[in-house]
Amino acid sequence: MSTYAQVLLIAIPFFMVLLVAEYLYGWFVKNQTFRSFDTISSLSSGITNTVKDILGLTLVIVGYTWMYEHMALMHIKATVWVYLISFIAVDFAGYVKHYMAHHFNYFWNEHVIHHSSEEFNLACALRQSISTFFSLHAFLLIPAAMLGMPPKVIATIGPLHLFLQFWYHTRHIPKLGILEYIIVTPSQHRVHHAINKEYLDKNMGQIFPWWDRMFGTFQEEMEEVPCIYGTKKPTATWNPILTNFQHLWILMQDAWHTKDWKAKFTIWLKPTGWRPADVIEKYPIEGVIDDATMQVKYETEASRVLHVWSWAQLVLTHVFLLFMLVHFESIGFPRLFIYGAFLFVHIYAYTTLMDGSRLAILVEAIKCFGGIYWILQSGDWFGLNAYWSAGSVLMMIYLVLSLMVTIGFSLWELGADRNKQVLA
Repeated sequence: MSTYAQVLLIAIPFFMVLLVAEYLYGWFVKNQTFRSFDTISSLSSGITNTVKDILGLTLVIVGYTWMYEHMALMHIKATVWVYLISFIAVDFAGYVKHYMAHHFNYFWNEHVIHHSSEEFNLACALRQSISTFFSLHAFLLIPAAMLGMPPKVIATIGPLHLFLQFWYHTRHIPKLGILEYIIVTPSQHRVHHAINKEYLDKNMGQIFPWWDRMFGTFQEEMEEVPCIYGTKKPTATWNPILTNFQHLWILMQDAWHTKDWKAKFTIWLKPTGWRPADVIEKYPIEGVIDDATMQVKYETEASRVLHVWSWAQLVLTHVFLLFMLVHFESIGFPRLFIYGAFLFVHIYAYTTLMDGSRLAILVEAIKCFGGIYWILQSGDWFGLNAYWSAGSVLMMIYLVLSLMVTIGFSLWELGADRNKQVLA
């Protein structure tokens, strides 16, 4: 995991530069695709995913190395052709996994966060899951293991394959001619994120569009059908942690409420959105969008000052994350779990405030008193005093200030229900 942390130290600034470039371009051409709170939510989601990944909080049922050692029919050297073939194998596995995420209830819960933004920009590419409890990805690489593709090749290709999916999350790049037949393009991926009935569950390819064309899941973007983004059941929150588990919560409730004992066990692998008949009648779900053109984008009423404060909290979140990555080895386990928990509570607190919920005070208080307790108990903030003797004192000042500001916003501008919907 320490190697992955070092890779992220390079990747994160690169992604941020591209995000700023896209924002500035949108401003220059007067076609802005960013909204303040939506962007904060997207970037916060990316941080939660990063923390979960580097802490290894996903149970790996079977690793690729084990399959390679027990299933390989031959062993081959890592040549350029092996890397290329392995890349294609990883991409096909990604297509299958993506298809499963869109067609099975349980796996949709792992993927819904990526589709939850009602905008489409580079920031929404960073909306990645923290609700993956069991990693089944290695099973999809059985053909590669049997062919003897070396584990080090797969380990190298994995992050590269993921990072190459970043660039096409934009509305500013038109169709790319012949490239539309060779690689997945922004036009194709706009279709994938759209909830229009013409586009729903299409274009599952990640790098190559061949799989969609081969298996009948390809759909070209049509000028007469503008893409409308989001999910058919809007998440209606800026909190990425809540978004990750909303669908799972619905499944758990349905499994509990239904009188059909078979459905209690089969609901998880039923088609996405399937619910037991008795539950549909007794516990209807409100807000599902049947006609994409009737979408009303989620928005919350907030002052300019609250927007500025939320951006300041996001910047601090990145500072906290970078400190964690730089000092990954020195912090060490199990203290890294405590640090990660702090980041999750921190993100939960300020995104709950963005939602206009007074619950933010409670979560912020947990963050404040928990952080101060840790500093007083350990005498330091995860080694910060080694770089600045007053570092821990400054951290405590921030924690108290953050709580006071949250209380201030709650008393000053958050009514009982200031959430409102604005037309898309």
